[in-house]
Amino acid sequence: MTEPSHKPGGDEARASVKLDWKTFAPLAVWLVLYLIPVPEGLQPNQWHYFAIFAAVIAGLILESMPVGAIGLIGLTIAAISGYVEHDPNKALRWMLGGFSESTVWLIVGAFVFSIGYRKSGLGRRLALLLVRGLGRRTLGLGYAVALSDVVLAPATPSNTARSGGTIYPIVNNIPRIYGSEPGPTAGRIGTYVMWTAFATTAVTSSLFLTALAPNGAALSIAKKIVNVEVSWSQWFVGFAPLGIPLLILVPLLGYFICRPEIKESPEIVEWSKGELAAMGPMTRAEWIMAFLVLLAMFFWICGSNPNISVPFLGSNFINTTMVVFVVISLMLLTGVIDFADIVAEKAAWEVFFYFTSLLTLSSGLNEIGFMKWVAEGYARPLSGLSPTMGLILLVTFFFWVHYFFSSITAHAAAILPVVLAVGKSIPGMPMDVLTLMCIYSLGLMGVISPYATGPAPMYYGSGYIGKGEFWKFGLIFGLIFFAGLLIIVLPWLELIGNKL
Repeated sequence: MTEPSHKPGGDEARASVKLDWKTFAPLAVWLVLYLIPVPEGLQPNQWHYFAIFAAVIAGLILESMPVGAIGLIGLTIAAISGYVEHDPNKALRWMLGGFSESTVWLIVGAFVFSIGYRKSGLGRRLALLLVRGLGRRTLGLGYAVALSDVVLAPATPSNTARSGGTIYPIVNNIPRIYGSEPGPTAGRIGTYVMWTAFATTAVTSSLFLTALAPNGAALSIAKKIVNVEVSWSQWFVGFAPLGIPLLILVPLLGYFICRPEIKESPEIVEWSKGELAAMGPMTRAEWIMAFLVLLAMFFWICGSNPNISVPFLGSNFINTTMVVFVVISLMLLTGVIDFADIVAEKAAWEVFFYFTSLLTLSSGLNEIGFMKWVAEGYARPLSGLSPTMGLILLVTFFFWVHYFFSSITAHAAAILPVVLAVGKSIPGMPMDVLTLMCIYSLGLMGVISPYATGPAPMYYGSGYIGKGEFWKFGLIFGLIFFAGLLIIVLPWLELIGNKL
């Protein structure tokens, strides 16, 4: 059995944009919203800006053209229209501001890490080891992928670094061993493996306080507004009744929803043993790549502790994205990769333009006050409801409004204060429960869209999960995760609330 050669997927093979109904549908969305009378409480520029954002999302869902092109076109139209900044120079600076965001470069860096894994051979070796150990059954492979995230999560506060920089480059090598490539053969096993990895990081991001940077930021906001404080152990105890079952269920749910064509493959285990033997001992490039990966993980973990100082470099050096640049530089200096490899990584640059555009466009909704209008408009009628109904509706709004955000941190900063303020106005509202229900949802909501959290664009751009499938899977898992919050976490917090 030999490893199949790479064949470009559907997006890569598309030479030109076809002019069909999918091309014009986003324009129709924009035109309909533009012509609708501006809702009360909004200025024309706010509503017309939202029309552009909605058209871009429609284009992404329908795949009317390459995702990078959709985002760039939408961003350009928003900038030249002056909806956020009237001054042309300020509008240009606003448009380009997203290209300097650290999260964007962290995602690009994760793609470059993947090149290093691939060129050095370390990625294939690690994938073969996983296949040899648990590859007899596809479901067992799913649990191995999930377990790798669980092990890293408590000490890695960036889910982009954890899932995108460490796990993705490894699991990206697994499907090819089974003859599953981006495109027509992705459904053999690639779709399942990649979705399991992505969905798992959403769960671990909520299970551990230190598994997602916005968790701590949201707690700081809550402390200032409602004086709610939660320790690491209290956080874990509050979410464990849902988090632990989800870690067990995610690979199984993915198995039934993604429906991999390969259910089991006993012969591939024996084949992987032969391939590992043929690879022989680790090469110089593999050893260097392994060292650099461990170095990155060490700095990512240390980055969660502001008191740690690195000799000769200082504590200010320990930044998640800066670590990526340092490791990439070392990869270039040691010859693990060439600069031409970075330039040729089409998927990285497509995601770069796509995610940067979405990040800037979604932040624009908040900058112009549109999200404040949405939040206050939704929350205002809730002040007269019962505490339980008010809590459920506030958490529902907080979770699903994330479709308008490409940054969990921005979401927490913009929406959490409004939700908590409205909660305080409802007599009898258990503010500790409302606070935790909202903050616990931060990690889980990352699963709902291909721009909802840092790792999402990587899995979206991998070619293994169809663009339409990503939205569908995201909605299904989002509904499951949200139902778990209401059915399991809410009564549990009400039961132990006074003990937290």
